[in-house]
Amino acid sequence: MIVALAGGVGGAKLSDGLYRTLLPTQQGGGETGLAHGRELAVVVNVADDFTLYGLRISPDVDTVLYTLAGIANPATGWGIGGDTFATLEMLRRYGEDTWFLLGDRDFATHLLRSERLRQGWTPTAVTHALAEALGVRAALLPMCDEPVATVVLTPDGELAFQEYFVRRRQADEVRGVRFEGISEARVTPEVRQAIAEAEAIIFCPSNPIVSIGPILAVPGMREALAASRAPKIAVSPIVGGRALKGPADRMLVGLGHEASPVAVAALYRGLLDGMVIDQQDASLAGLVEGLGMRVLVTDTIMEDDAGRARLARAVLAFAGTSRS
Repeated sequence: MIVALAGGVGGAKLSDGLYRTLLPTQQGGGETGLAHGRELAVVVNVADDFTLYGLRISPDVDTVLYTLAGIANPATGWGIGGDTFATLEMLRRYGEDTWFLLGDRDFATHLLRSERLRQGWTPTAVTHALAEALGVRAALLPMCDEPVATVVLTPDGELAFQEYFVRRRQADEVRGVRFEGISEARVTPEVRQAIAEAEAIIFCPSNPIVSIGPILAVPGMREALAASRAPKIAVSPIVGGRALKGPADRMLVGLGHEASPVAVAALYRGLLDGMVIDQQDASLAGLVEGLGMRVLVTDTIMEDDAGRARLARAVLAFAGTSRS
């Protein structure tokens, strides 16, 4: 079992690379140094979930779901490729401010999720059924089944995450982040089992504050990860002082950190055996190693499917030489 912690487009891309790398292999051994043919479990952030038009929307789960199913919009990394927007167009005619872009086929996911949640299904059960219907053979696991909401503190006060991220286009300075409801959240049995069976645990190049941060904040999650003897490897989402996508660099600075792989490594300190950083940040390898972890310097930019697979192979090979 390979376990990935993911959120956002960067997390979905590396999860897809891992999925495509592991899926075809059927026999043990191989270039990664880890057993081939093992299952992949992706533990996904759900703290940016919210309700809109009476529907429960799970952006990070759906981004990973659509990506692994091969139907994600290649231009954006989120949403469904070739989707239409007739429903939103009609909502606009009714005078709605359609600030959150939802395609017609995307609406079907939210309709079914919401209906099943009303019927008493857990988010884990709903996600499993959606993934199975789309032919995804990896286990997609919400970080918890309890509702958790990321709240961002800005100079204008607190904002719900999607208000900050989508409606206001990440323009606000971030002075703090909290996860509403996190104290009531619990590590699900499915997540706990995946971690216990893991051969390697990969922290995807996702925002460490609002994508990986909520996962690690679930009570009992850090303890479960620390107890695992599997090598734990993180891929930095910061390259050359900037986030490849999203506001991770600005968030880090706003919260008093520098925008660098060193700051990301410091946030994960005590959990990791290794850190993967981009060639542009090779000069920082010694500082990361000073935090008590090994470092792999490689090309971490995933421009296309080949780039995802290349990085996945490199990360798995590095994990194979970094056992706790």
